[in-house]
Amino acid sequence: MSPIFTAKTLDIISHSQAQTRRIGARVGARAQAGDVYCLEGDLGSGKTSFVQGIAEGLGVMGPVTSPTFVLVNVYRGAPGRPPLYHLDLYRIAGPQEALGFGVEDYIYGDGVVAIEWAERIREILPPEHLWISFRHLDATKRGLVMEPKGARYEALVADLQRDIYGGKD
Repeated sequence: MSPIFTAKTLDIISHSQAQTRRIGARVGARAQAGDVYCLEGDLGSGKTSFVQGIAEGLGVMGPVTSPTFVLVNVYRGAPGRPPLYHLDLYRIAGPQEALGFGVEDYIYGDGVVAIEWAERIREILPPEHLWISFRHLDATKRGLVMEPKGARYEALVADLQRDIYGGKD
């Protein structure tokens, strides 16, 4: 599904995998328990790199890898920071299958949730979340479009926009 651009949407061009991670780290530094980040995009579009950045921003130590075959990886953040629940739903057929493995325990839990292939469970997502669409622009460049759903995520995106681009209060 193509993103819907509004005044609250943030469109970012990342010029490298490292830059995509840094953008994720900015999100992770602002992350709060209960946050749900929904990631959509083709294979290799930067979703896992972004989640690695979220982990960095939460103070997770150690490698962060995509849980394609185990569905969920749980990472402990720095003391006082929430855990990161990294879900990869590439192998999930739809919402019923996700409910069968207990996805609601994560998306309504006490951690920060990053869901790769979130479009596969769109119907069961909480109404408030941050939807991030990733797209290939060329061999190294990626486009990220952040669509906030709810006041928490609108404030987060506005804060990121000020941090990344300056001004525009």
